[in-house]
Amino acid sequence: MTAYRVADSAPPGPARHDSSAQPTPPAQALSLEGRMLRALLHAFGDPPVQIALWNGERVGADEPVATLHVPNRSTLVRLCRDPDLQFGELYSSGQLPIEGDLGRLIEVLYQGGAHPGRNSISALRRVGQWLHRRPSNTLHGSRENIHHHYDIGNEFYSLWLGSTMAYTCAYFPTPDATLDEAQNAKMEHVCRKLQLRPGMTVVEAGCGWGGLALYMARHHGVKVRAFNISREQIAFARERAKAQGLESHVEFVEDDYRNIRGAYDAFVSVGMLEHVGVENYPGLGEVIRGCLKTEGLGLIHTIGRNRWKPMHRWIDRRIFPGANPPSLKQMMDIFEDSGFSVLDVENIRLHYARTLDWWWRLYEESRDKVARMFDENFVRMWRLYLAGSRAAFITGEMQLFQVVFSAGTNNKIPMTREHLYHP
Repeated sequence: MTAYRVADSAPPGPARHDSSAQPTPPAQALSLEGRMLRALLHAFGDPPVQIALWNGERVGADEPVATLHVPNRSTLVRLCRDPDLQFGELYSSGQLPIEGDLGRLIEVLYQGGAHPGRNSISALRRVGQWLHRRPSNTLHGSRENIHHHYDIGNEFYSLWLGSTMAYTCAYFPTPDATLDEAQNAKMEHVCRKLQLRPGMTVVEAGCGWGGLALYMARHHGVKVRAFNISREQIAFARERAKAQGLESHVEFVEDDYRNIRGAYDAFVSVGMLEHVGVENYPGLGEVIRGCLKTEGLGLIHTIGRNRWKPMHRWIDRRIFPGANPPSLKQMMDIFEDSGFSVLDVENIRLHYARTLDWWWRLYEESRDKVARMFDENFVRMWRLYLAGSRAAFITGEMQLFQVVFSAGTNNKIPMTREHLYHP
């Protein structure tokens, strides 16, 4: 996968690499600031990273994947006090320039920070999590959270999502598949898992810009009712349906999943569960039980974790307020009390790493347009989000689960997985 070197990396002043830079003093001669940074890097597993201070000192690896340039003592104190949150805050605001491979930098930090013996980092994270106020996923809170992320302009997302406008993990059937090919393959993969046939009715919870709903109607002849609380996405999806002549087959509803009513042959949710909140999983199960026919199939596609922990605080604050990727154990709260049987679980996290590689590449190609739409701080903030997300899937920090389920009494279920690959 492609590695990207940070475009705005080389800072002015004494922290720049040049022939006049003073050699790093021996370990015992490091300043107080240098010793603080050495302890911070050790807490992250001594990754191949270098930190350059305003006083000419350089701490860390001799051959780093990236160098962080700390321009003053105030920046240093913020970084050491709360690295999880302040790394993103400082980089986005331009106060922590990075020289080198941003993607690899985040990968090695994830790998080092996850080590069970890094007690100082664990303690800092526990304190930070305790102090952090997470947005709620009530009816009102969910709408506010979704508005924060998705209603910032369809034009922005069109720059880097590809023609499908699918903002979820793609599925790469071959290594050389393009992003659009992989997104269409993901939609087909979902349709086969649901065993869609002409004339069936499908309800979709969280439909994005409508790509999957339109694909199901166009290629499988089903009727779809798709729910979403993003006003901009719903308007875009309705225009797409009109342009494709599918208005009579797909209804896009601007409403919360909690208000789904009716009876359907299939239930599908791709990329919404992360925004539901684990406290609402039993309620989601009740909604699905109330709308899915006894012989119907359901599919939930979601970012998840092998073992639950709260969303990264910087992501929660700046990018995805209220997001909460679940573990499989937590997902069972949707199914158990509602009488569902889990039929199939597939983890396609490496497909998401490849998807993010495409998104990041297209984003960087459009960075000047993004800067004109917003500003340079926004450019860095979203670059860090995309690079960090890619690293999370590469290192196993995040997973991508597709779970197929049905009523526990349903005997009209596939005996093999042949239908997925030989329809």
